[in-house]
Amino acid sequence: MTRGEQTVTETTRPDARAISLYDRYTHGEMGRRDFLERLTALAGSSAAATVLLSSLSNDYARATIVAPDDKRLAIDRASYQGASGEISGLLARPKGGGKRPAVIVIHENRGLNPHIQDVTRRLAVSGFLAFGVDLLSPAGGTPEDEDKAREMIGALDLEKTTRDLVEAVTFLLSHPESNESVGAVGFCWGGGMANRLAVAASDLKAVVAYYGQPLAPEQAAQVQAPLLLHYAGLDERINAGVPAFDKALKDAGKEYQIEIYEGANHAFNNDTNPARYERKAAALAWDRTIAFLESHLGAAVPPTR
Repeated sequence: MTRGEQTVTETTRPDARAISLYDRYTHGEMGRRDFLERLTALAGSSAAATVLLSSLSNDYARATIVAPDDKRLAIDRASYQGASGEISGLLARPKGGGKRPAVIVIHENRGLNPHIQDVTRRLAVSGFLAFGVDLLSPAGGTPEDEDKAREMIGALDLEKTTRDLVEAVTFLLSHPESNESVGAVGFCWGGGMANRLAVAASDLKAVVAYYGQPLAPEQAAQVQAPLLLHYAGLDERINAGVPAFDKALKDAGKEYQIEIYEGANHAFNNDTNPARYERKAAALAWDRTIAFLESHLGAAVPPTR
């Protein structure tokens, strides 16, 4: 287990207790009313709580690093038949055709929102055939309302949803621009789903999970793909399961790499959330992600400008 050397500047960040409270709320450990009551008590007034909530929430106006109409990329919607019904998503790759490694991008528990769409385009700019899958497609697709999206994610049948992702692997294997090497990158809830996919998909060649729920130790022996696992040093909720998962993977002789970014919060890669985004941790994790994917899927050729 290695550790990144990042630190987080706290001067512009909300109180760590507020970040932890928000994290528990967004992951379904409490309802909105209970969350707002606790946040108000922490902030000292309802007005202060409103300001604090604004600093904790995602700001999708900050989402675009690679423009939706980037002239270097071919970007469109694609769909395939999954276990839950028709699954659609955002397909992005450099223009010009040709074969390239393929990557499934698995969203957080807010669905295929503007941030995850942008991450999909970032992978395309790095030279991959990137597919940002919308696992809420059978329920009508990702809504703009984040609370509604979280409710919809919570209602998913995880076994069926895992099979939906297995079918995404099949979809990309047969895509004419795929080199038939498919990996997956998942964030938060999607990181946990990426871990599940590593067990379920025999054709998957690489999995990167950002602060995803670790598998139960008894599942480690069933992992079929090399793993790169990014964890935030301050993420007590997720990190509680990491030591047992680490040991089980090691005992099973699996190929895996764990990176812990000290001083970083859960969701440190999400640059639309200034309360939790950590630039140095995100940059280092991204560099490691691209290198890991290329080492297992083949070289990705970025588009020419």
